[in-house]
Amino acid sequence: MSNAMPIPFSTTIHVRDTCLCLHVQRAARALARRFDNALKPLGLNNGQFSLMMALNRPQPAPMGPVAEVLAMDRTTLTAAVKVLERRGLVETLPHPDDRRSRLMRLTSEGTALLSQALPIWERVHGELDGELGSSMAPLRQTLAAIR
Repeated sequence: MSNAMPIPFSTTIHVRDTCLCLHVQRAARALARRFDNALKPLGLNNGQFSLMMALNRPQPAPMGPVAEVLAMDRTTLTAAVKVLERRGLVETLPHPDDRRSRLMRLTSEGTALLSQALPIWERVHGELDGELGSSMAPLRQTLAAIR
């Protein structure tokens, strides 16, 4: 039997209403669902779209910079890349200067699918811009400051 004092329900309500982390998580999940639903006809989710967009570069990308852009650890990035590799959308190559490292790039199929996904992303983002209006720029600034 525990000797811990029970936390009053009023504290639960206070945390629910004021916790920045909870509010950001809930907003992120809502946004993720919205983009996931929009991209579903292409067989993509918002994370895959973001990863593919991060690989849309003139040269193959090393893991570190891509992981940094996506705020992911390398293990999570590796797992996400493998899913896209199995679909033939991304390929990994040996790094010419470091055999321990790999470079990633979109395949032609990946580029074609990303080209189909971009107008969907633009449409959903336009809807959000319309719904949130002038609060979008300060929101982006605040989120960047937290990051």
